[in-house]
Amino acid sequence: MSEENDATAPEATAPEGQHEERAESPAAASEAEAAPTVDEVRLALRKVKDPELNLNIVDLGLVYDVAVEGRTVTVDMSLTSPACPSGPQLMADAERAVRNVPGVGEVQVNLVWQPLWTPDRIEPRVRAYMGL
Repeated sequence: MSEENDATAPEATAPEGQHEERAESPAAASEAEAAPTVDEVRLALRKVKDPELNLNIVDLGLVYDVAVEGRTVTVDMSLTSPACPSGPQLMADAERAVRNVPGVGEVQVNLVWQPLWTPDRIEPRVRAYMGL
């Protein structure tokens, strides 16, 4: 019997040690692998405000597309004009906001000009607020 106990004790100890390591790994892996949703990314982008208009870039219609593939997020956005002095700040703020979403790995913010932005892209309730 003591041989059985000695034989089973190391076997019992080894899986427990492995089990403890595995217990941390799946939790960390699942947290790291949890991909963000498009809605989570859009919500984060709502925190980015145009400094001149003090309105968020989603409501202004500057965010054209959000794509999530795994942990990679791609945002296509525009500016109110090619000469927008706040352009670099808006792009950097958008990237920073997306990076702060849990589960995001890679972020790519693309500046696009097609279609050109017009005030018609502004959310209707915001247009009404602005008197447009």
